[in-house]
Amino acid sequence: VNEGSFYVAHDTKVSTYFDFKNEPSGDVLNDGSMHFYGHYNNEGLFSYTTNSRTGYVVFEGLMPGMQKIEGTSPSSFYDVLFNKSGAEHSFHLTNDIANAGTVNLMNGVVLMDKAQGGAFVFLKGAKHINTSDRSHVNGEVTKNGNEGFKYPVGDGGYYRFAGISAPVQEAEIYTGEYLLENSNSKYPHASRTGVLKAIDDKEYWIINQSVKTDNSVIVTLSWDTRTTPQSFTDNPDLLHVVRWDEKQKLWVDEGGVVNYADQTVTTPVNVDGFGIFTLGTIKEEVIDIGDVVIYNGVTPDGDGMNDYFIIDNINQFPNNHVTIYNRWGRKVYETHSYDSNGNVFNGTA
Repeated sequence: VNEGSFYVAHDTKVSTYFDFKNEPSGDVLNDGSMHFYGHYNNEGLFSYTTNSRTGYVVFEGLMPGMQKIEGTSPSSFYDVLFNKSGAEHSFHLTNDIANAGTVNLMNGVVLMDKAQGGAFVFLKGAKHINTSDRSHVNGEVTKNGNEGFKYPVGDGGYYRFAGISAPVQEAEIYTGEYLLENSNSKYPHASRTGVLKAIDDKEYWIINQSVKTDNSVIVTLSWDTRTTPQSFTDNPDLLHVVRWDEKQKLWVDEGGVVNYADQTVTTPVNVDGFGIFTLGTIKEEVIDIGDVVIYNGVTPDGDGMNDYFIIDNINQFPNNHVTIYNRWGRKVYETHSYDSNGNVFNGTA
């Protein structure tokens, strides 16, 4: 138990065999190496010296079951290692941890328990290594900074990453999570734009902006023959990234560029929104890569179905010009960059 000021110098190693608790009055500055073989509980300050890159934290719990990483006060780590064999999960994270250096997910799945106050944050410049089926984060991961990032997320014993391109602003924050479950009960697969043939019924991702802005990013999803439906992986050429449009209560096509070597699908341009993403297949006879599909109906009655004029793949042409005429040839709508930032036709001239 630490109640006062505790400093670990560079090239100094400290280990706690029993459970460690940092009381509210405790200040820990770790510029050396701290190894925790028992449970970890931070109620005070746990950090490293500003601009120092030598702080190293190791979680190698020797107890049966999960090693607890808990506490009501956030913890700041530079480099951190997770190394504990376990069954489904090796670590139970209910503390808010921010990582600035390298996160080494060598062994053991981290259960990130957001409901109990957990947070797993990668600060600007932070990265992860050795991520695999046996070592990843089950739960939400947060990324700060303006670099592209691959989320070390998974579920059910599978590492199933998603990625984003570099955000425009350094202050932007994006979260990512993977769920190995059918999204149909919450987000009906029958509600989809006409270009989509099928929606992945085995898995989905949640990618969000923590603070909503007008900016966006390119999204990458991975596929895996062990989890992704076989009908999808038999013909990856038809794979696209699809998103649940909460306003319209509809799955929409975000496009797809397939990388066979990495087994990924990437949107060709920035996505139109955030929330629920998964893999979808397109109707081969309806659309070729780069084509747009125009639907000739709109029902702006507020029921969340087709409340605006949908043009599939229009976002691949951000400099588009859309003009709509009524049956008598009178122009009723005109705009540039259709389907960007709410710029859509909702039935009103």
